[in-house]
Amino acid sequence: MAPKLTVDQLRALETVTEAPGFRPILLHGVTGSGKTEIYMQAVEHFLAAGKTSLILVPEIGLTPQLTDQFARRFPNQIAILHSSLTRRQRIDEWLRIYRGEVPIVIGTRSAVFAPLGNLALIVVDEEHETSYKQEEVPRYHARDTAVMRAKLAGAAVVLGSATPSMESFHNAASQKYDYVMLTTRVEGRPLPAVEIVNMREEYAAEGKQVVLSRRLLEAINARLDHGEQTMILLNRRGYATFLLCRHCGFTFQCNSCSVAMTYHRSIEKLLCHYCGLARRPPARCPECDSEYIHYVGEGTERLEAELKCRFPEARVGRIDRDAMRHMRDYERVLGGFRAGDIDILAGTQMIAKGHDFPRVTLVGVVGADAPLALPDFRAAERTFQLLTQVAGRSGRGGRPGEVVIQSYFPDHYTFQLAVTQRFEDFYARESRYRKAMFYPPFTALAGIMVTDRDRGRAADTAREIGEYLDSLRSNAMRILGPAPAPLERIKRMHRQQLLIKSSSRASLHQLLGRLRQYIEDRKFGSTRVFIDVDPVSLL
Repeated sequence: MAPKLTVDQLRALETVTEAPGFRPILLHGVTGSGKTEIYMQAVEHFLAAGKTSLILVPEIGLTPQLTDQFARRFPNQIAILHSSLTRRQRIDEWLRIYRGEVPIVIGTRSAVFAPLGNLALIVVDEEHETSYKQEEVPRYHARDTAVMRAKLAGAAVVLGSATPSMESFHNAASQKYDYVMLTTRVEGRPLPAVEIVNMREEYAAEGKQVVLSRRLLEAINARLDHGEQTMILLNRRGYATFLLCRHCGFTFQCNSCSVAMTYHRSIEKLLCHYCGLARRPPARCPECDSEYIHYVGEGTERLEAELKCRFPEARVGRIDRDAMRHMRDYERVLGGFRAGDIDILAGTQMIAKGHDFPRVTLVGVVGADAPLALPDFRAAERTFQLLTQVAGRSGRGGRPGEVVIQSYFPDHYTFQLAVTQRFEDFYARESRYRKAMFYPPFTALAGIMVTDRDRGRAADTAREIGEYLDSLRSNAMRILGPAPAPLERIKRMHRQQLLIKSSSRASLHQLLGRLRQYIEDRKFGSTRVFIDVDPVSLL
């Protein structure tokens, strides 16, 4: 039996179902406002008309919860598509869809190509997530592909999020998309109260850097006393961010990539998170033979250890890419947390997206500043989205929620606006910066990456491509670079980067067409050139 919808939910459902044909709709609803119920009732509406529906989620970890909800409403009518299926399972599911045996498909980004006939609805849940973009060839963004597929099929496409991407919100503001706003949580539940802890004051009080502030420790204690649950977000894996020699300042870098190696205590190894290189942490500095090796920074592994040390009676679980090797690992930990068998759940951004745990009344955010230091114009947007999303996991049951964010820069506008959780205010502030700097969503962007094992060849080829682009430049274009990429070397490949900004997408595509032909004619040999339209990462 479907629950009764709120006035906002009814308005959203009518927007999705009222008229046949292609309609892109941005469903902007605060966390806990009941977007999933709108999806299910829209699917039910089209199912009654003999139509099919496709539901996309950004992460494999979200499929069990969503599948369970849909399976209860639509038994034996759902197919699942994601990369954790075996080859045989993927083929079986694909054939069931192709033969028309199931009218509903739930999956991650590649499911956008599912062979559904008579398609009437595509839902892109958490449409702002960067995991919808495939970074390998063939490069595509599942959200944008979903919009195009809906257009070709004459279907409705719903982009749902509490924190829409700047691009989607801009499309709604310019009336390219229909826009529906859900302003309240279901059953009138209040949004959680958000508090920012100044970690500079914590450092002054404790005389050292700490993982968990006194305020957060106090709040966790209170939840344990009341039998409530806590989620702690730290968006870094491993135990220590890097190893440092205190005597000479040497840091342990990956031999193949220009990044520091992360220490993982559970396996007693330093790991590169880009190429997978592993090595034993040395007892002495290889540069000066000093024994003063210091473990700097913290990751989820250290956070878990700290929580177990501080709260020995609590049951602590962890979700990150290291702990979640298989789909059954997600189901075990998330199922245990949902059943109340885990008191504190620590993890990376995997815990921030779409989960619904009614017993969670406290969310803590550790290391909230780190993303803002990245050389990427989307850094503030992603930080705001992550903070708002993880805050939304709190207070989704009958008890009010609380959020504690730890920051060394509490006055930054991203944190101040995250307290209000009003995306419209963030969009207005961020738009001024984007317009001034000629960045999306007000321009079209393309990235050119030149890679080679030889640094000189990569630089020479990038310079030649830059000169060619300069010869085609118009007043509508801006070309940045060439310059070494922020991550200059990955997997022994040196990387040079160029960025093209254009006020006209048509002009950009015309330029890129000529560039592709130039690259093909020049035959650069071992040097490889990659073109990425609308890149989600500039690292």
